[in-house]
Amino acid sequence: MKMWVDGDACPVVIKDILYRAAQRTGIPLTLVANQPIKVPRSPEIDFLLVEDGFDVADREIVRRVAAGDLVITADIPLAAQVVAKAALALDPRGTLYSEKNISDRLQLRDMMASLRDTGVEAGGPPPFKAKDRQTFANQLDRLLSQRGR
Repeated sequence: MKMWVDGDACPVVIKDILYRAAQRTGIPLTLVANQPIKVPRSPEIDFLLVEDGFDVADREIVRRVAAGDLVITADIPLAAQVVAKAALALDPRGTLYSEKNISDRLQLRDMMASLRDTGVEAGGPPPFKAKDRQTFANQLDRLLSQRGR
């Protein structure tokens, strides 16, 4: 198993949790982004800088991810591609995407985008809270402990 992070939009508190998890478990962690991200010096942690452009980081993650890997992303289309490759996709708020829930999430995302395109104020996601951080940490621990079985 490898862990991949859609690094451009991942909250700093989530990155910190992932850094500690990679160092604790020895599972390789790679952040992929089109802007430099400072990462701790560790043999388990890497950073991949991709060229600037729409979805370039997403395409690189999809190209490299393998079945059983874990991808951290809030990007639902990226999560759908990851799930299709038999990898795991985890939202920074702790939601685990699966074959059962990804199509519903894609439909909701598309509906909200259509509303925004017509001028309806749909708002964005709620502010990131301590509860979100804890939910993510708990879900990550569950996933990583299952790997050890």
